[in-house]
Amino acid sequence: MIDLLDRWRTAVRGAGASPDASSGGAGEQLLGRWREPHRHYHTPAHLTAVLDVVDEHADLAGQVDLVRLAAWFHDAVYDPRAPGYANEHDSAALADEVLTGLGVPASSVSEVRRLVLLTAGHAVAPGDRDGALLCDADLAVLATPAAGYQRYAAAIRREYAHVPEPAFRAGRAAVLTGLLALPALFRLPPLAGRWEEPARDNLRRELAALSGESEDEG
Repeated sequence: MIDLLDRWRTAVRGAGASPDASSGGAGEQLLGRWREPHRHYHTPAHLTAVLDVVDEHADLAGQVDLVRLAAWFHDAVYDPRAPGYANEHDSAALADEVLTGLGVPASSVSEVRRLVLLTAGHAVAPGDRDGALLCDADLAVLATPAAGYQRYAAAIRREYAHVPEPAFRAGRAAVLTGLLALPALFRLPPLAGRWEEPARDNLRRELAALSGESEDEG
């Protein structure tokens, strides 16, 4: 976790936090959120994976430290029982509160908030390089090889263990259908070229499996 905290401090400083701001405590509190026991996919491992993609393609961003901070906050609030996009809105509000308290300029705080909210539906406007990088990094798991994707899907199911199977299948199918309906899952050419088709194949495979289970039990 020390490496993650170092990355947090670097991003906060790069975003223009007050020189005398003590950002370490804020980073530790954020990590505490990512380590909550009800999380199985939205964990520090996911945060690290998103940050790794952002760092690898930092040259594609306009304000990469703000993208990094948005990665830190995008799932900082995660309650599987919350309705709609409440988690994303609460995460954006948390970013506003924490970054303002650290003296990050208001314009940068507003941009981080905007980026966090984009992860609600992953709909990015053309030309929004920073939004594209964050959303592409967040969805990168969709393009992993089949075994990795299955582990991801299983972890999501554990996070929704409180939801009965038929309701989960219906809700999950709606999420997958919404993703498949996006004009593109990935926007940045270096990523889209590698990930678009594998991700769509994984989504279609899971959707077919959900439908098949539903039919078998029906």
